[in-house]
Amino acid sequence: MKFQLTILMSSLLFFNLPVDAQVSAQKFVDLQQGKSDFPGFRRAHAKGVCVYGEFQSNGNLSSFSTASLFQKGNTAFIGRYSLAGNNPTAPDLKAPVRSLALSFNLAPNQQWRVAMNTPPVMAVKNPNDFYQQIVAIKQGGAAIKQFFENHPESADFLRWKANYLPTSSFALERYHSINAFYLLSASGQKQAVRWSMEPLVEDINSLNTDSNDALIEELALRLEQGVVSYDWVFSFATAQDDEHNPAKMWPNEREKVVAGKIVIHEVNRDQNADCQGINFDPLTLPSGILPTNDPILKARSAAYAESYRRRAKEQFWGVFK
Repeated sequence: MKFQLTILMSSLLFFNLPVDAQVSAQKFVDLQQGKSDFPGFRRAHAKGVCVYGEFQSNGNLSSFSTASLFQKGNTAFIGRYSLAGNNPTAPDLKAPVRSLALSFNLAPNQQWRVAMNTPPVMAVKNPNDFYQQIVAIKQGGAAIKQFFENHPESADFLRWKANYLPTSSFALERYHSINAFYLLSASGQKQAVRWSMEPLVEDINSLNTDSNDALIEELALRLEQGVVSYDWVFSFATAQDDEHNPAKMWPNEREKVVAGKIVIHEVNRDQNADCQGINFDPLTLPSGILPTNDPILKARSAAYAESYRRRAKEQFWGVFK
């Protein structure tokens, strides 16, 4: 994976982007990185695998958003399944969170990068508390217990966590936007939404639990036999929902619209594959999609940029060693 000098220089623009008044992006990524030393890899979700496919839009969201992706038809994407943590060699089945990210090139100046995780909500609603949550996790049992006791807004996350059972495949998980965004229509109307990827495949009982790369191997075997697909489901907020609070679940009875299907055809396990060089910044948005004022969303973007800056620099200088 080689990065051009122009990409490195553009990433430096984010170097001093603050997460909030107390936690900078640099400090946040320092915490994620810890004492690990895996140059060239992401500081979070270091272990992952590239996938390729298409979004088959049914046109159901075309009246809610001017984004070309929602017009009826197919759009190719590059994606990445990944696992929480900063160690690219860690066992797949030990990771507490699984993720799916997608990158759509809609036009020469139109991209959409979607970064999703298995939890449907955050445990906290601001970057400083999120930082302290990670500190507590690193300290262990008593610290994290005390943290959650001090943060009653974590109730929805803890309820999900208590009931979550990891599946035997990347393909069987539900992935969530966590943060809310706005769909922007041609008439200028905004609709706050969250989304999820709902799996449309079945368990093929091919997981090798003894393997360090169990989920990646299962995915490769699965794709030899057919495609992996999901319904892309959008939930519509009402006036009773706070789209700026990522720690609060929206009621299940909210209106839902299936925008189409995500279909994955191919996997590439090479660490130099296309997706490994993509910064899946959730604020890389096309026309027709707008961010909310969710502070965690802005913090994610800043931290992603700082992580990208570090690994781009490592890769660039590594070419000349």
